[in-house]
Amino acid sequence: MLASSYPYYLAGRPVAANQDGLVTNKYSGEIATRVAKADRAVVEQAVAAADEAAGAMRRLPAYRRQEVLAHLGRRVQERHEELAEALCIEAGKPIRDARGEITRAVDTFRIAAEEATRMYGEYLPLEISPRAAGCEAIVRPFPIGPCSFICPFNFPINLAAHKIAPALAVGCPFVLKPASWTPVGALLLGEILAECDLPEGAFSILPCSARDATPMTHDDRIKLLSFTGSAEVGWKLKAEAGKKKVSLELGGNAACIVDEGADVQRCAERIIFGAYYQSGQSCISVQRILAHESLCDELAARIAELAGDLKKGDPLDEATFLGPMISEDDAKRVESWVNEAVEAGARVLCGGKRDGVFYEVTLLADVDHSAKVSCEEVFGPVATIEPFSSFEDACRLVNDSDFGLQAGVFTTNIHRAFHAFDELEVGGVVINDIPSLRVDSMPYGGVKDSGLGREGIRWAMEEMSEPKLMLLKDVGR
Repeated sequence: MLASSYPYYLAGRPVAANQDGLVTNKYSGEIATRVAKADRAVVEQAVAAADEAAGAMRRLPAYRRQEVLAHLGRRVQERHEELAEALCIEAGKPIRDARGEITRAVDTFRIAAEEATRMYGEYLPLEISPRAAGCEAIVRPFPIGPCSFICPFNFPINLAAHKIAPALAVGCPFVLKPASWTPVGALLLGEILAECDLPEGAFSILPCSARDATPMTHDDRIKLLSFTGSAEVGWKLKAEAGKKKVSLELGGNAACIVDEGADVQRCAERIIFGAYYQSGQSCISVQRILAHESLCDELAARIAELAGDLKKGDPLDEATFLGPMISEDDAKRVESWVNEAVEAGARVLCGGKRDGVFYEVTLLADVDHSAKVSCEEVFGPVATIEPFSSFEDACRLVNDSDFGLQAGVFTTNIHRAFHAFDELEVGGVVINDIPSLRVDSMPYGGVKDSGLGREGIRWAMEEMSEPKLMLLKDVGR
């Protein structure tokens, strides 16, 4: 279970400065633990320490960076159940989902350990004209420098790992702000990082208010800001970030196409998981289901039937599928959006009710495309379903969105699979599975309001590095 309190990590060292940060058990609502909160002055110290550590981190040999990442993966595996229980309590994540997240974090650190020694460069022949006679060049990546990371509440450990791991693999010092709802997971990673032999200032992990975190966005000593969260906040931070590079992993209202001839039972089982796991609080949760008219009614009925078997309750209960939302205010927001859609003519096929911090697994039909549950990001256990007659029309409906993170396509037609790949305006197209599928080694990110840049270890390492060229001139020519 959780300790009574946790320190923050400033320049690699634990600091029990206060116990001002309250962390609640999202199921019971009771105070579960307290964490030290940093103020603006501490954040500024962390930025200065990261700037001081940049040279030492850049010179850290690849095998040393690999050792640190391997240690992280090993220790996360050793503390697997402890970390999973922490997720259950602070995030309300059902224990089976929590264990899955910890397993993914182990993979994330393992992949980064492998990639740490694979920062390849390139040889360039440059004799393209007489004036370049005797010229050749080497290009290789160098760490971009100090980075700032702002993490969300829904995957407190693995999404923190997706920022920490590539930074360490490249050799970038960093300052990380965990979500105020869920700071414990990142602080436990800090506890493990503090066991490693890293340069002083290599990392800071600081629960703090958004206002006190402003140096992470504004200070020019930070060379890259990586933010995962809402589109509203992400684009605001980008506008304020000045000269630094910015990577944004933002929201979505992911669509899933179910083409004619698809296996309805398998599609229903996968969509149930993709739409409703961890109460739909995922940016690639299935939100819009587009089903061919030949099977739409059957699919809707099967999803509604399966939804009735999902158990709601205590996240620590092994049988629980639907845990609490992150807050009662969020559950009330989802309730108001569903009620708004129903008042405009939508039909509730299952669910549609709130119980305190819980919102029922909900499937809606006949939803107007202008309704919030269709065109905005619900971030709750709600999905809509509608029929289509032509695959091309379905693809156009997927693209009729301000977001473009991932889409799923169930089809037995290879030509339609490639049509979707060519035409869908998203960062990733998942064929014959839900858009909620993410493998931690793949490039991950979106277009439009879903953000810019890519995560996934190798791609994030590219974001956190800059190519540098050395031109060699044969002075005898």
